[in-house]
Amino acid sequence: MAGTMNTTPCFIGPRMTVRGALLGEDDLVVEGRVEGSIAIAGHLVIAEGGVVESDIEVESVDIRGQVVGDVIASSSVTIHPGAQVHGNVRAPRVVIEDGAHFKGSVEMDVELPEGLARVRAR
Repeated sequence: MAGTMNTTPCFIGPRMTVRGALLGEDDLVVEGRVEGSIAIAGHLVIAEGGVVESDIEVESVDIRGQVVGDVIASSSVTIHPGAQVHGNVRAPRVVIEDGAHFKGSVEMDVELPEGLARVRAR
């Protein structure tokens, strides 16, 4: 996992479905299904076989399953081989690995080097 877990993560097991908003500060692993919204201050893992049909706002996320919705991360988004993402992704660091399926747009807030920033401002 890309993020540093300070505590034992919370799990949504493979035979669980959650409908509604998930809010919190702990890390979360989704092996089942989430329909609603996810807003956590920690690291999210969508495991192989996990399905998230919601918008996501997290510190960082590793996607190995399926996401239908927009993903916003303050740190990073990694879409692994075999994962399916249908939605827009916004994060300072986005990794889409070979073999991942992605349909949407990517927005990265990246600081430009000072010289290049001046050239673009003209």
